[in-house]
Amino acid sequence: MAKRSAPEVNAGSMADIAFLLLIFFLVTTTIEVDSGISSKLPPDEIIDPPIIKQKNIFTVELNKDNQMLVEEELMKVKDLKAAAIKFIDNGGGEGTDGTKCNYCNGAKDPSSSDHPTKAIISITHSRATDYETFIVVYDQLVSAYAELRERLAQKMYNRSFKEMEASVEDSNSAEFNSDKLKEKIKKIKDMYPRIISKAEPK
Repeated sequence: MAKRSAPEVNAGSMADIAFLLLIFFLVTTTIEVDSGISSKLPPDEIIDPPIIKQKNIFTVELNKDNQMLVEEELMKVKDLKAAAIKFIDNGGGEGTDGTKCNYCNGAKDPSSSDHPTKAIISITHSRATDYETFIVVYDQLVSAYAELRERLAQKMYNRSFKEMEASVEDSNSAEFNSDKLKEKIKKIKDMYPRIISKAEPK
């Protein structure tokens, strides 16, 4: 009687099945890996914004008719520079470092700004305000700071502030890129910092 041969197992199919199971395992299994430094982070620190006194804010508003209101009163552009200088240079209190302004020539009015380092000029405008009008007004405010810095430079160093800035940037100048001159310029800017806040148009 002839022996019946045992059926052969298809090794190729078994390999395919094993490969598919391996892929399924790799895709579906989550392997957690701890890395980094294990520590408890402190909670986010909530920093309250600094309190700004209203008297330290000089408001300039341009309406849709290109009229300028300073401290809610109509003013001509030609008078803005003098009004801004009066506000910035008032020196009615203490600065951010707790000292009084011994270089201010203002009236020291207690109802006006405390110190040049606290004096903020806030300028707002309507969406209908002409761009040219805004530029003219902004230029007057920048000019106010320039005049105060010029006066202080003459008093402290007997030099023009504008000339000092030009010398430190002029490659043909003996004071080109001078650290000493840069420090003098920075000191004047710190004593009369240009703080102009431009709000979003209404």
